[in-house]
Amino acid sequence: MNLCIDQGNSSCKVGVFDNNILIDSFIFESNDLESISSLFDKYKIGACIFSTVITDNEKIKKLIRDKRNNFIELSHNTLIPIKNLYETPETLGKDRLAAVIGASYLKPETNILVIDAGTAITYDFIDANGNYHGGNIAPGLEIRLRSLHEFTKKLPLASPDSDQPFLGKNTNSALISGAIYGIVFEIDGYINELKIKYPQLSTFLTGGSTFYFDNKLKSPIFAEKNLVLIGLNRILLYNVQK
Repeated sequence: MNLCIDQGNSSCKVGVFDNNILIDSFIFESNDLESISSLFDKYKIGACIFSTVITDNEKIKKLIRDKRNNFIELSHNTLIPIKNLYETPETLGKDRLAAVIGASYLKPETNILVIDAGTAITYDFIDANGNYHGGNIAPGLEIRLRSLHEFTKKLPLASPDSDQPFLGKNTNSALISGAIYGIVFEIDGYINELKIKYPQLSTFLTGGSTFYFDNKLKSPIFAEKNLVLIGLNRILLYNVQK
């Protein structure tokens, strides 16, 4: 089995795969060594891939190396099953790269827009020939709400809530609806613009804020919460097979 770890600033998303099939997934605290270690006892892990945005991660890497020799830490030098056309691959977020690889695996030979709605919202495009063209980064839902509060004198700090009218009936709902539907129109705009050149475009939506938008979009999408883990597993398998 394969162990895929996506370490963020506050949490670790972890997936256990049997070849291409996701057997189990977990969310741990970012440096929860005990929980990660327990997976090696629970599953017959043969290989592991580790992706992180944290520089202080030597304890986790040592833990994995002590458990398994077949270990890859994802970097811009790692072999990948797509062609990366990003001008500065060393600055490209590893989660963005893994997400487009995961989407390309789920819908091969397809033009794909991948939208990851988290703290930031990322828009990434990979064509039907497996060429990753790059993408854009925009403020996420909570950043927009926080900015409206911090950069004005009277607007309150609103908490995200998907059960809001299209037009706000008070200041709180106006802030929330404004942020949510602003993102909805932004997403639909990206899809419509790309469809001018790529009419058969498929769109994947992932990330922790997905549920705020997926049922409000005009364009059809594929919602896949484990897209990054799926991509990490594809990268791992690609390197193991080399």
